[in-house]
Amino acid sequence: MKLGATDKTDLVEVLPQHKFDRKSLEAYLNQHLPGFGAEREATLTIAQYRSGQSNPTFYLQKGFQAYVLRKKPPGSLLPKAHKIDREFKVQKALFSIGFPVPKPILYCSDTSVIGTEFYIMEHVQGRIFRDLTIPEVSPAERSALYVAMVETLARLHSLSVQSLPLKGYGIGAGYCKRQVSTWTKQYQATAHQDIPAMQQLSEWLMKNLPDDDNEESLVHGDFRPDNTVFHPKESRVIAVLDWELSTIGHPLSDLAHLLLFYFWPKTIPLINQGSYIQENSGIPSMEELISIYCRCRGINSILPNWNFFLALSYFKMAGIAQGVYSRYLLGNNSSEDSFLFANIVQPLAETGLQLSKRTFSTALPQIDTRGWLFVQSRKGQEVLIKVKHFMKQHILPAEKEVIEFYVQNENSVDKWEKPLVIDKLKEMAKAEGLWNLFLPALSGLSQLDYALIAEETGKCFFAANVFNCQAPDTGNMEVLHLYGSEEQKKQWLEPLLKGDITSCFCMTEPDVASSDATNIECSIQQDGDSYVINGKKWWSSGAGYPKCKIAIVLGRTQNTSVSRHKKHSMILVPMNTPGVELIRPLSVFGYTDNFHGGHFEIHFNQVRVPATNLILGEGRGFEISQGRLGPGRIHHCMRTIGLAERALQIMCERATQRVAFKKKLFAHIAMIKVAAPRAVCKIVDRAIQVCGGAGVSQDYPLASMYAITRALRIADGPDEVHLSAIATMELQDQAKELTARM
Repeated sequence: MKLGATDKTDLVEVLPQHKFDRKSLEAYLNQHLPGFGAEREATLTIAQYRSGQSNPTFYLQKGFQAYVLRKKPPGSLLPKAHKIDREFKVQKALFSIGFPVPKPILYCSDTSVIGTEFYIMEHVQGRIFRDLTIPEVSPAERSALYVAMVETLARLHSLSVQSLPLKGYGIGAGYCKRQVSTWTKQYQATAHQDIPAMQQLSEWLMKNLPDDDNEESLVHGDFRPDNTVFHPKESRVIAVLDWELSTIGHPLSDLAHLLLFYFWPKTIPLINQGSYIQENSGIPSMEELISIYCRCRGINSILPNWNFFLALSYFKMAGIAQGVYSRYLLGNNSSEDSFLFANIVQPLAETGLQLSKRTFSTALPQIDTRGWLFVQSRKGQEVLIKVKHFMKQHILPAEKEVIEFYVQNENSVDKWEKPLVIDKLKEMAKAEGLWNLFLPALSGLSQLDYALIAEETGKCFFAANVFNCQAPDTGNMEVLHLYGSEEQKKQWLEPLLKGDITSCFCMTEPDVASSDATNIECSIQQDGDSYVINGKKWWSSGAGYPKCKIAIVLGRTQNTSVSRHKKHSMILVPMNTPGVELIRPLSVFGYTDNFHGGHFEIHFNQVRVPATNLILGEGRGFEISQGRLGPGRIHHCMRTIGLAERALQIMCERATQRVAFKKKLFAHIAMIKVAAPRAVCKIVDRAIQVCGGAGVSQDYPLASMYAITRALRIADGPDEVHLSAIATMELQDQAKELTARM
């Protein structure tokens, strides 16, 4: 049903067969719906959504408050149909974990109030598109809307059924067999004429059930564009509607239902849009949407039994159409076009039969992508799916154990060691071929491919290490791969690629502004068949890790007569070389980052290494730096995006679950608590920026100041709590002003 539409043309007066006692409803809501009776002088108005074909749905407004009421239809009903208590239950469960559904508020089983059971939910303001081709928007936005839908569906199917409060909601195993049986019975109970194709399709489906009919996910049952509310301006799903047919079952049934429009029979005038969808620019192909769905779920995009699920969807649609027409004959349907459904049952059944005989390849077709931007390779898609699965199955479950290890060993002599579970995970990743993914020469992945993988690994602080894709080793290995001699590769690159040793990169210096690398003063001077290094470095990440055996050092090698960009060189310095002194680990906001081996200040005092340790040649330091820092920055940025996605997920889950003072977190307010700490944070942040690396270390009080001020934004209630309430109050004020002007 079409809840939350901002287009009021979807609303009509309550149909005669669906009228109920408004005063009885208002009295009940005044007593049972919190806040409903606050505006006692306001009149309750009721309108009906005319697009519904099953459970009648109504828009309620009282003053500035808007709700949606959903009820059973009147009259004789089919067994197990119109179970609105199930809708309320599943929406409540999904809303509690932050999945986009309207907030369910109140369920009433007392049929004396309006004649049937009903429930109340929030009214969601957004866009609903009735036309599958979405002609109102540009091709780019049209594509984004479809991608948002299929990503939301994948998110639904990725939920753990066991973790949801839905005990007894559905049987799960044997779902496809039950669906065929259920819709066969539903059709037979409402059939108005003999349609041989329905019988033939029913028999074919029962004989060709998929082998994996025991797969269990929460399925929607009628997932499509006009059961989806999009953000008013963004291509983002903010609510999924109409959970009447939801249950525990096979997820591909939902996906097939969403994509059945690609095969819609042209003879049906009601939704004659299939050919236009195929040709219209901006709407992704079926294969592309399947690929996105599978990537989000971390499964193979080659879907077995795809013809079965498409045929099942058409069988189900035919059964639904027959039911709509049957309710029309009984006079209890809410749509004025219901009589048209009598003519579409047969073509839907015949289309299902045709699909049952087709062989599908759901893999993306080979396309000439030369000249295209941001195209992920087939191998990149496959590896990303494997990485997502590995993250979900192995890495994230180990996160708590790893954190506890470092908490317990924070001040011990073993604080730079890694917990045993990390080594175990590394062996597992290596066995699955998920190793050294950052290096195209070994992985066969493009930078774009790896960027998406880095985004995924950014969701857990130690994930990159598990795949041997951690900084600074990735950059150092790239340097050796691209610029190292054969001897250097054999001695250092090979053990780094195997994960037997780690490394550090020594570039930044405490006494100069290292953001301009031409300021680097550490000297690398030749002395016979050796080079002697003298200088101070800091923020050398990973230097404290016991397996850190080699450092790449950037220093000055030439005199002032040479171009400023040819004065510096890079050289390999084994960490056990005399004169290499680890001075101290630098803290970041008081945190020493034990897992990554710390960020060390290192002094080089008359450190002598063989001349063969120089990389590429004297004066080539900046040339090497460009090759090293470019991809490295991209990898860091992509991991940061993944980190932000994880933080947002945690925030949303917490905000929807946590209750303070009998309200959800987003229901509290205090403007000054937002404004003051934010202003101070911004000032301190600018001071840190000016001071550079020293600003976040223990050498200045800025890190402590920032930490205290940032903590203040949580101590008396998080900013987002206050901002949400501020926004609510502001919207209410604007609504009152608008009403006053009318």
